[in-house]
Amino acid sequence: MFDDNYHDDFDCKNNKCVCKTVRKIAEAQDEVAGLTDDNCDVSCKQSVRDLLSPTANGNGNDTVPFILYCKGTCHPFFGSSILQGTTGGGGGGRSVLRCFESPIFRVSKVKKNCCAEIELLLPVSQGGSTPGGGGDTVCDFFPGNSIATLQRTGLCITVDLCDFSGIACLEPTRPRPVSELNVSDDARGMKND
Repeated sequence: MFDDNYHDDFDCKNNKCVCKTVRKIAEAQDEVAGLTDDNCDVSCKQSVRDLLSPTANGNGNDTVPFILYCKGTCHPFFGSSILQGTTGGGGGGRSVLRCFESPIFRVSKVKKNCCAEIELLLPVSQGGSTPGGGGDTVCDFFPGNSIATLQRTGLCITVDLCDFSGIACLEPTRPRPVSELNVSDDARGMKND
């Protein structure tokens, strides 16, 4: 699956590595079948293999989360979007729009032109809370030992994978479903002004 000589119809101005890697993650998430181990404990190649491994197949993992790095700056890409929530607890408040950002993604689709639909994932603690309103680095989203899993948001953005020079994959996981996402005004992880 990760043959360096692999040729496909994806084109990214003679640099296909990020596009091909994200496409392979998408295929693996859809397929969930078996492969062998590699030398790296955590890498995109190893994460895809772990996701597809017959021994790991029973663990319920369905996602290879990843971080994209922008061309030129080598800085992580932070995706952002807007969620509709409510003020106050218990659902009795008024409707509000909240800004959300994250450097962690799950691929949904990759097209032949290397445009991809990626979903923003939110780091959450064992109890379901999220870190504060983001930060300037990826590590700001993972304070101390508080983050236990990731939360699907249902927020997808479309990106041109040709605009990225690097990708870092996290270990395979099964994020909490979108139905467990809390977007009330007391939900942390939202970007506040």
